[in-house]
Amino acid sequence: MPILTDRKRATGLGSAKSGTMHHWGMIVSSAMLVSLVPLFIFTFGRILGAPYEEVVAYYSRPFPAIVAALTILVSMVHFKNGVQALIEDYIQGTARKVAIILSICLCYTVAGVGLFAIARIAL
Repeated sequence: MPILTDRKRATGLGSAKSGTMHHWGMIVSSAMLVSLVPLFIFTFGRILGAPYEEVVAYYSRPFPAIVAALTILVSMVHFKNGVQALIEDYIQGTARKVAIILSICLCYTVAGVGLFAIARIAL
């Protein structure tokens, strides 16, 4: 019967060396969202229900287009990091890797489609 020390028992269960960086990323993105979401609601709410031509003219201006683009980009990065932490906590094995890859692909796809739509309207 092998005798295991506390260190041997804990091998592989310690720090992954990226927790602090992940935490600060979540803090920074949430701080950015605190200011971006009200700006987005203000700019989007102003044009809500307008005809297509007015929406195109409105989002051709730099401020509403930049606010919308930043809101989409920062919210998808924040969502990706949050979902990744959730998956790492509750899913094990190969399913964890697959779920993380799928969630990252989903977030980048949503961000790309959103930024493409804003760029197409603005330009």
